[in-house]
Amino acid sequence: MLWFYLSLTAAVTLATVDALSKYALKDSGEEVVAWVRWGFAAPFLLLLLPFIDIPHLDSTFWYATALGVPLDAVALFLYIRAIKISPLSLTIPFMALTPVFLIATSFLMLGELPDSSGVAGIFLIATGAYILNLNSYGKGPLAPFKAIAREKGPILVIAVAFIYSISSNLGKIAILHSSPLFFAILYTNLLSVFLLPYIMIKKRGSLSAIKKRPALFFLIGFIFAVMVLSHFSALQLTDVAYMISVKRTSLIFSVIYGWLIFKEEHIRERLLGSIVMVIGVALITLF
Repeated sequence: MLWFYLSLTAAVTLATVDALSKYALKDSGEEVVAWVRWGFAAPFLLLLLPFIDIPHLDSTFWYATALGVPLDAVALFLYIRAIKISPLSLTIPFMALTPVFLIATSFLMLGELPDSSGVAGIFLIATGAYILNLNSYGKGPLAPFKAIAREKGPILVIAVAFIYSISSNLGKIAILHSSPLFFAILYTNLLSVFLLPYIMIKKRGSLSAIKKRPALFFLIGFIFAVMVLSHFSALQLTDVAYMISVKRTSLIFSVIYGWLIFKEEHIRERLLGSIVMVIGVALITLF
């Protein structure tokens, strides 16, 4: 059950980082906040490097890593954009679609096929997505789905969920050809370095923006480092779909953060919808 507790830790810390990132977006650019998550986590993870064994790295490791870095970079920018323009409680729950996409990608890439009722799980996730916008029902039975289509945040997160269904498998392949801690350290640093030139060109005042809120950004980096370690450690211990299913409980915590910190509306529907989506994820991956 260690994988479960590690995955749950990843869920709580991810929701916390998302809430802190949305708060930082009030007076910081999207590119800066996107980079801070990985760039400020990198030094914390580097502190562990002297205490772990350096594994032999073969070509499979480098291929998986080289494919994963640009995919996660694209997903990161879409994700930060989504939480900036839309409420957390409406946007983050759509990350529950990752296990739906993982049914296909995990089978094609890793040969893993969850022994679950996929149709029932997908139906519940769709039902949960409907409930998220149940306040629109008075405009017609299809209004909740139309409300999703009108909101850009959920659409961006659906794209992110699909990208993560691929990059999660690439991450597991890389871990199987290295080790969880080593990969977490290396991948975080590679991604932060990969993003840095774009950040410096796109946002020339990024360094001055970071200097204005060092405590907040260091907190984001530290919590994100804990999330990364928990994520990759759990990934080695169980199937990708199982780990992601537990980690996706982060959407429930995100809804709660949206209510407590950002005073978002329609929380009852969104919390209920999120819970239904998590049950759908569980049906797909755990039964």
